[in-house]
Amino acid sequence: MEQRSKEDYSIIRIKDLKVFAHHGVFDEETENGQEFFISVDAYQDTTPAAVLDDLALTTDYGEMCRFIDAFVRDNTYKLIETVAEELGRSLLMKYRLLSGVTVEVKKPQAPIGLPLDYVSVVRSMNRHRVFLSLGSNMGDKAEHLRKAIEELDEEPATNVVKVSAVTETKPYGYKEQDNFLNCAVEVSTLLSPKDLLTFTQGIEQRHGRERKIHWGPRTLDIDIVFYDDLTYGDSDLQIPHIDMQNRYFVLKPLSEIDPGYRHPVLNRTVMQLLMDLEEKISET
Repeated sequence: MEQRSKEDYSIIRIKDLKVFAHHGVFDEETENGQEFFISVDAYQDTTPAAVLDDLALTTDYGEMCRFIDAFVRDNTYKLIETVAEELGRSLLMKYRLLSGVTVEVKKPQAPIGLPLDYVSVVRSMNRHRVFLSLGSNMGDKAEHLRKAIEELDEEPATNVVKVSAVTETKPYGYKEQDNFLNCAVEVSTLLSPKDLLTFTQGIEQRHGRERKIHWGPRTLDIDIVFYDDLTYGDSDLQIPHIDMQNRYFVLKPLSEIDPGYRHPVLNRTVMQLLMDLEEKISET
């Protein structure tokens, strides 16, 4: 399945919600307060809710309005840039059916001293579609995988979308070790690639991961395989994963989640890469 763009989603639109709040650089703004107008375009696939006419399958815009009102009233920031940033993140963390939001914060009484309707800041942000490869070959392997998936979903900025079946595979690279249990996980996240790496490495460390032997035994290994269609590389992180096309234990579970996902550099789908690798293995 190809990734979808905003145009494939409906927009739940909230226009100029009036909120009295205390944001501003100057003391009189934070002390006396003023009116702000908040607009939100919230992107979501509303087809299931529309077909079944079921509120439980969509985002309740009445509840969302009350959340926006409370957030803008109960927090105090110097900049409306910060209001837009923090409100957008908070909306995406609270309402997991949303794929993205565009937030506009209008400030009609901005202390400029010139005639104008308002000053505003508009901020758009989206969830990122990420595929992770998880593996363990020490201790209670299945429990390490189960707990790691649970920890991924507990992070407010990240939620688990799909999990493959667990596959037992032979070790890759360094052969003198026990077999691995592997699975693939699709997550939706607000974290940047480097922040996601820090987060997943923290999970590994909590499971006692030690990096003593390259490709050696480990209680838990979490690799970022794809992050949207991003290509990125530095000394700590390569996206897409630099060797995923040669790893059966990555491709096989990933093919269960989304066989049609296309590698942004190799221009081959996950299923095509898996078939290429299986053919290569059969010839050796």
